[in-house]
Amino acid sequence: MLIRPLSPGPDTDLVEALYAEAADYWLLADRAAPDRAKAAAFFTDGPPGADAAASHRLGLFIADRLSGVAELSFGFPDAGDGYLGLMILAPRLRGMGHGRRFLAEIEARARRAGTPRLYLAVLEANPRGRAFWEREGFTDTGVFRDDPESGHRICRLVKVL
Repeated sequence: MLIRPLSPGPDTDLVEALYAEAADYWLLADRAAPDRAKAAAFFTDGPPGADAAASHRLGLFIADRLSGVAELSFGFPDAGDGYLGLMILAPRLRGMGHGRRFLAEIEARARRAGTPRLYLAVLEANPRGRAFWEREGFTDTGVFRDDPESGHRICRLVKVL
């Protein structure tokens, strides 16, 4: 297992291939299959007010194949907070402990940045994803929003680091 930063350009094809492999998530979240534009957006998307230059865009490689991605930002919802905007694993790896190990590296990076809390959002329509986050120590903040574009209720979770 290798975790390394990803870069736009050289790694966009890899992200696009992973998104296609993990299309089940995108079909749930966006109600549409991912495309190249979605893969390119991985390198620019982030929460409001976060410092894009300080963000970590990470790839999880298993057997030299991109098998997961994560985006970690800082400064949302409040200054000093960390925000895990995305973490996706290839379906072939789910339930094998790779997500837990990937998250441990993300949390370590957040701690090194001095972040006291790590936030994320989970779709109410994704109970399996929510169960993973709760097993990993995230709790519901009571903050949610209803997204009129997707029709999803999105719930914010937090973990004290």
